[in-house]
This record gives sequence, structure tokens and C-alpha cells, in this order.
Amino acid sequence: MSDLPQADKISGLPHPNETERLYGHDSAIAQVLEAVNRGRVHHAWMLTGPKGIGKATLAYHIARFLLAQDPPSGSLFGTQPPSTSLEVVKNHPVASRIRAGSEPGLCVLRRPVDEKTGKLKTVITVDTVRELRKFFSLSAGGNGRRVVIVDCIDDLNSNAANALLKVLEEPPEGAVLLLVTHQPSRILPTIRSRCRTLPCSPLSPEHLQKATKTALQDYAFDTSIIALAEGSVGQAAEIALTDGLKSYTAIIDMCSSLPRFDRTKLLNLANSAGRGTDGKFDQILNLLDIFISRLARSTILPASAHEGAVGESEVFSKLCPDQNASRLWANTQLELSQRARQGKTANLDPSSLILDMGLRIEETALKILS
Repeated sequence: MSDLPQADKISGLPHPNETERLYGHDSAIAQVLEAVNRGRVHHAWMLTGPKGIGKATLAYHIARFLLAQDPPSGSLFGTQPPSTSLEVVKNHPVASRIRAGSEPGLCVLRRPVDEKTGKLKTVITVDTVRELRKFFSLSAGGNGRRVVIVDCIDDLNSNAANALLKVLEEPPEGAVLLLVTHQPSRILPTIRSRCRTLPCSPLSPEHLQKATKTALQDYAFDTSIIALAEGSVGQAAEIALTDGLKSYTAIIDMCSSLPRFDRTKLLNLANSAGRGTDGKFDQILNLLDIFISRLARSTILPASAHEGAVGESEVFSKLCPDQNASRLWANTQLELSQRARQGKTANLDPSSLILDMGLRIEETALKILS
């Protein structure tokens, strides 16, 4: 694989086209197999669900399966039995070419690298989508199918979205587009209406643990990650590889003194964000969001749910004793998420932004506990 940054690769995890084992998503897989066995494969599928749960991995498994199938006319051995799995043997030529990024029947659209800066662009541009013209102008080999993966369509700018819409309106023969999205509500209705939706759910604790252990073989798995990752292998990897459990434990310890923060602990957390250039700032923002989200839902979490850190359940019981408190924390989360996005866009000082968010958390705690 290239050393250049890749928009569709989560740091610390194998690229989706290299991930051999797929965990979860049985319902989505069943829908695809049913369509294939009936000979009615829709030309566009929208894979929806939270980030990091394996949607792109599922897309590559579907692409590999579709491109490795025998031609529709059947094989030398007659009609093939119905498919019961998306599995393709590792040494199949299509599988090998997809891993190498050289499969002629597959086109992947993602945020490109800016040639001047060497960094990823913030959007998928219209020029990137127009690459499909060349792709579809080439003769289809193999079984006549050509597959496109867009990871993810949330990154399309308006011109790129309109260019993709034109392809969806008049799809070439044998084309199958797999569109990955984390926020389907933000996608143009005209694009959504032309796709068959494949809802993908967060992984179960069992599947999350297996997937994380498979992806991070050298990591000593901590069950606290099950609680904090919320079914996302991507989030589990980020927490595991950035010492996120230590930071989350510090947040729980800091919040144990609410309705008033220990100012020293709050300042230490804010100052640990540094200048926001090494990922620590993003980690703290993400963990604060996880904390408030879990806090707001703590009244409905099962008693058997894993703790994200020692003492978490005691803090939750204190700060969120009833449904009214739950609603206040849910509103606080929405407000702070918006504040974090605006602060990053305006390049506010990371320490100041975290201090401001801490004071807002303290304000909500005072309303509940006063």
C-alpha cells in the first residue's frame, strides 16, 4: 500500500481491503445474498451506520464477492447453487488484485491527496467523481460487473454530489455502486432515493472484542474498551492506541467532585491538549463527548454493562439520578458538540476551549444537584 495518507483507512487498523474477517452485519449480508441469488442486484447500495463499525470492510467484501462470481450465463459445470456467504478464498485472483489495489473491475473514490501539501483534501472533489467516466468507458472483464466504492459520500462537495447523481440516474450496464455514509440524513434526497439502503449496526460486545483482537494482535485487550467504543472497532483502536483509557479515567476522577470541579484537575486536563497538533486535543474532545453521552444514557444502561473506568457507575448515579437529569445532559452534549466543532473551525486555543466546556459541564451539574 502507498505511504501517502488514505482517507478510507483508520489509523492503527488494516485497510478495509486487507481485512479478511468480517464481524457482524448479518442482516446486511443476507440482503445482498438474497438479491444476488434472485438475479436482482440493485445498481446502488447505501451502507449506513456509525463510523468505524466495518461498513467499508463490508463494501470490499461485497465488491470482492460480486467480481469473483462466475458469469451470469453459468459455469462449465452448469447452474451454480445459491450463494450462502460473501466469502472469497484468499488466493482468488480478484481478491489478490483488490488487496494490491490493481483490480480493473473496481474503482474506489475517496478524498484525494493535495499534491502541493501532501495532505488529504477536506472533500471529495468533482474531478475525483469524473474519474468514473474513464472507468466505465473501459470494457468490463470477468463476469461483466464493475463495482464502485465511495468512502464516504459524506465527503462529497456539492458539485461532486451532483456528478455522482448523474451516474446514479443513468447507471452503466453491470455497474454496482457501494456508497458508504456515516450520516445518511445529510445526503441529497435525490441520491438516497436512487439507492437501496443497507443499515449497518454497531457491533455486539462479543463481535467488537473479536474484531479488535484480530485487528490489534499485539494489544492486551481491556474490557473497558467495550463500553467506550460503543460497537465501533475504529473507536476501540483509537482508544487503545492513544492511551485513551488513562485519559478517560482522569475525566471520571475529575467529575467525581462535581457539582464543583477541582480546578487543578480541570486545568491539568485542559493543558494536556497542548497546541492541538498531536491528536491529544481530538482525543480529549472525543472522550468528553463519550462521557456525557454515556452519562445521559446511564438511566437506561443495563446493570451488567461494562464500566468505562473504575468509579464510573458511582459518578453516573450521582450526576444522573433520573430522567430529567438525563434530558439535561443530553442537551448539554448537543451544545458542547456544536461548541467543539465551532471552536476547531475558528482555531480557538485548545486549552481555552476545554476549560469552557468544563465550566458548562459544571453548570449542568449544579442545576441537577443544587
